Amino acid sequence: MVELAGIVILGIIAQWVAWRLKLPAILPLILIGLLVGPISTLYTEDGLKLIEPIWNGTKGLFPGEGLYYFVSLAISIILFEGGLTLKSSEIKNVGPVITKLITLGSIVTFFGAGLAAHYIFNLSWQISFLFSGLIIVTGPTVITPILRNIPLKKDISAVLKWEGILIDPIGALVAVLVYEFIVVGEGQAFTKTALIEFGKILLFGFTFGFTFAHGLVFTIKKKLIPHYLLNVVALSTVLLVFVASDLFAHESGLLAVVVMGMVIGNTNLPNLKELLYFKESLSVILISILFILLAANINISDMELILNWKTLVLFAIIVFIIRPLAVFLSAYGSNLKINEKLFIGWVGPRGIVAAGIASLFGSKLIARGEPGAEYITPLVFMIVLGTVLLNATTARLFAKLVGVFLVKSEGILIIGASKVSRLIGQYLAKNNRHVVLIDNNKSNIDKSKKLGLEAIEANIFSDSLDDNIELNDMGYLMALTGNSEINKIAIDKFKNQFGENGAFRIVNTEEMNDAENNPREGLFSHSDDFIKLTEAARKYPSINEIEIESPEHYLKLIEITKTDEHIVPIFIKNLEDTIEIISFYGKEKEEITKGCKLVYLGKQFSL
Repeated sequence: MVELAGIVILGIIAQWVAWRLKLPAILPLILIGLLVGPISTLYTEDGLKLIEPIWNGTKGLFPGEGLYYFVSLAISIILFEGGLTLKSSEIKNVGPVITKLITLGSIVTFFGAGLAAHYIFNLSWQISFLFSGLIIVTGPTVITPILRNIPLKKDISAVLKWEGILIDPIGALVAVLVYEFIVVGEGQAFTKTALIEFGKILLFGFTFGFTFAHGLVFTIKKKLIPHYLLNVVALSTVLLVFVASDLFAHESGLLAVVVMGMVIGNTNLPNLKELLYFKESLSVILISILFILLAANINISDMELILNWKTLVLFAIIVFIIRPLAVFLSAYGSNLKINEKLFIGWVGPRGIVAAGIASLFGSKLIARGEPGAEYITPLVFMIVLGTVLLNATTARLFAKLVGVFLVKSEGILIIGASKVSRLIGQYLAKNNRHVVLIDNNKSNIDKSKKLGLEAIEANIFSDSLDDNIELNDMGYLMALTGNSEINKIAIDKFKNQFGENGAFRIVNTEEMNDAENNPREGLFSHSDDFIKLTEAARKYPSINEIEIESPEHYLKLIEITKTDEHIVPIFIKNLEDTIEIISFYGKEKEEITKGCKLVYLGKQFSL
């Protein structure tokens, strides 16, 4: 009882420490696992581990293959949660680099790491390629915390984020297939029997995942499941799919749950957000428990196997040669610059899928007496811990070194996706500014996306925006909702994170009629509230420009906008075509020069 409670408590403490230090949680989790596991044998009186995952006759948590079953079920839930986040529309927008990274890049890693492991450690080809298949994966659970704290261009963050999400099931499937070659072929890898097994994995994995996904969506939409049972029914369905698929084709369950997650994630399911939040919380707990258990399950003898110069050579080849080579080959001919390719090649931490499946397959192959199988778990854990530690401590510095670190964030985050916001967003996007619209109204979000705008359905009261790496380059914040209180809350909550260059909101009617108490963050001018903006956008839905002849000319133009309810000045475009937001306490008239342009919403006019 003490051990079980201790694992959960230590896991959550590790998650909190990681949050405070802005590190991937996997790092403190593995360190805690090693401290209460193999390292604890050096300081306990009886020489036993503080936490022994496998029952050894005197103590332990899981008898027999109990740990193997728990790891399998936990990974199935984690992979299902990852599948839920895969949106086909977002994948289409990240470009061909992602496709090449998860195909060509995986091939380079698979063969490169396999060759290195074989010749450095003199392992069999089967064990070497099982190792290389396991380290194909990177994983969003370790990449996201790293990228969250580094302001980068959107395309760099997108490439790393989507590679991590998409490559998890691919790496898992490759590892499963290699494992099947070893087990079914009895060392004779490419046999007819093994190929049949591979076909069964693909057939049952896709069939079960696709079928049960549509079945679950149907029952939820038809309200056949009460709301309070929704999350637990979904969880039990995931476990059912994993187990059932695995019974028909051994190790096909992982593929089935990923497919199931992807299908559900791309359906128009009204309860998807609630389901996703539940699975995220569950994944946090499972990841915490898993990493401590898996690290604690390693023995001192396993660590001694890799405490030599060969391990350093293998790690260096994978990190400094194979990963950059895979990235540069995958990004060849793309729009990515050399420094951007260098940074993507530097960031490649491995995560839970690699560690979990390595422990799972390693223990099973050791039990079968497979030569060299004892190297699988410690080598993979070395890669996981080493890459996470390296990237967590150096990614920010390396970003500055190669010049991809955004010194000044120029992106614009607009709270509210009404017609006014969409018009403004379109204008900014056409002028090469990264714009993202936030709204909890699905209809507004859908309309924004149809216009080609980036839009996120989210509630500003949730913490989901804090963890969104796609907003790393936001430097301006504009609150444009029709609710004055929401606008104020948005400014207070996000001005430091997304409004380093300026955080503005539209004034309410009361503030508009009281110039003396007009807030400093007032947007556009003291005479433009949401009603005026909406009315102008309704009658004259366009953004126009008028060239400024002099500071005096500018002031006259502003006076006209104050008397016409269908004209709202919003930006100043300077001589370098840089767009700056007009606020009530904005530019002084002497800063406006000939050639600048007044950008305004509504009816066209001239002076």
